Amino acid sequence: MAELIAYTIRNTLMPGDLGQVAALHGQIYSSENGFGIGFEVYVMKSLVEFYNQYDLEKDKVWVVESQGVMVGFLLLIHRPDNKAQLRYFVIQQAFRGIGLGKKLMNEWMNFYRSKGYNGAYLYTTLGLDRAVGLYQKAGFKKVYAADSTNFGVKLTEVYYELSSEL
Repeated sequence: MAELIAYTIRNTLMPGDLGQVAALHGQIYSSENGFGIGFEVYVMKSLVEFYNQYDLEKDKVWVVESQGVMVGFLLLIHRPDNKAQLRYFVIQQAFRGIGLGKKLMNEWMNFYRSKGYNGAYLYTTLGLDRAVGLYQKAGFKKVYAADSTNFGVKLTEVYYELSSEL
């Protein structure tokens, strides 16, 4: 029988959270994908942009913790033209395969629908198949892919959109 992994999800930001999101991305993407520190810097800069426009009515965060440590994160940020962007979806390895990603994606979609957005989008990279599976099950469709060296390694960035009909 698999050991039950305890975690909690909260939807409020607390001091220290944004730094932990950047650190979590830096650690995971370095060890699993070979990304350099440039990726962590990119995440830090974009988290500042998020915070500067954070609107409790339009945006939502999902902070996943276990024993007081952040082990996952996801957010919905409002964008122009009544669109939403899915960002910073990350889960530590030990918390994958237990249904947590599916739960977070379902909660993201429920919030998205409740706010009446006219569509959504996200950027990811080739090779993150489990995450892409969740996005596709939720209705996101691949629009384009482009080769990039933005994060210090050669990779393919992929752009997905969610139509407003969902």
